[in-house]
Amino acid sequence: MVDVPPEAPPDHIGWALWQAAQAWKSAFVRAMVGAGHAWFGQARGNLLQHIGASGIRQADLAARAGLTKQAVQQFVDELAADGIVVRVQNSADARARCVVLTDAGHAAMHDARRIKIMIEDDWRRHLGDADFAALDRLLRRLGELSGPDSGLPRFPQDERNG
Repeated sequence: MVDVPPEAPPDHIGWALWQAAQAWKSAFVRAMVGAGHAWFGQARGNLLQHIGASGIRQADLAARAGLTKQAVQQFVDELAADGIVVRVQNSADARARCVVLTDAGHAAMHDARRIKIMIEDDWRRHLGDADFAALDRLLRRLGELSGPDSGLPRFPQDERNG
């Protein structure tokens, strides 16, 4: 085992990836809060990435988000109280309820897409077109290493094209 002093920062690529992801998320959350979606700066804001345009069963939302059903229940209650989501009866399973975005929820997701593009454009300006394209290509290749059974996240289709 390698003895690393506790004050030394991690020096592996995972640390660099984590720092970059945190920088991106911090910029995204600040911009979403600045766009009038203060709730997005709270843990419940993380649920929206899993809901999708047609909604999701609440039990599936808990599984996708990696949270307990009780935590998702509380977060959905809070988002519903804020008018971001509603629960509707699942047409395929009368016992299940689906969480669906309201008009306000769809507006927040529209702002999220706009903000993601702004952050991406800022990073492209900072890195230059070639380095940004290389970063994007390499991250997507790494994402492809996670097979469907690995439990690791996959890159969604580019939201600007679909």
